[in-house]
Amino acid sequence: MANLKTRLYEMLGEAQLFSMATVTPEGKPWTRYVMGLADENLTVTVVTSLQSRKVNHLRANPETHLLAGVGDYAHARQYAQIQGRCEITTDPMLKKKLWNDNLSAYFSGPTDPNYAVCLVKPYRIELWSMESMEPEIWEP
Repeated sequence: MANLKTRLYEMLGEAQLFSMATVTPEGKPWTRYVMGLADENLTVTVVTSLQSRKVNHLRANPETHLLAGVGDYAHARQYAQIQGRCEITTDPMLKKKLWNDNLSAYFSGPTDPNYAVCLVKPYRIELWSMESMEPEIWEP
């Protein structure tokens, strides 16, 4: 299991494009692309606006599903499906730590009141490989 967690961290620990699904307050699925990365505990961090549709969805239902690992289908050998619960935070230290100049297109700076962070804490990750019809499963 530890080896799988290490492999997942190697795959998810660099900033990349994720597909993030939420549930609308009406109970309908909604998916969008987000930039994110995982820490050593496999918690995925996504920067967002407090005024975003995703925050409204997650406040009503914190369950989310992320898909990562397929940036180029021709070279994709594996991908991860992540089930988790999302916490929305405006922790000033975390916002400052995650701030980069690319975010200035959306926010005035790390103290912008609309700048927030989604912390997706996974409870199940399936690692799918092109070599197998069954996933490897990580659960904390």
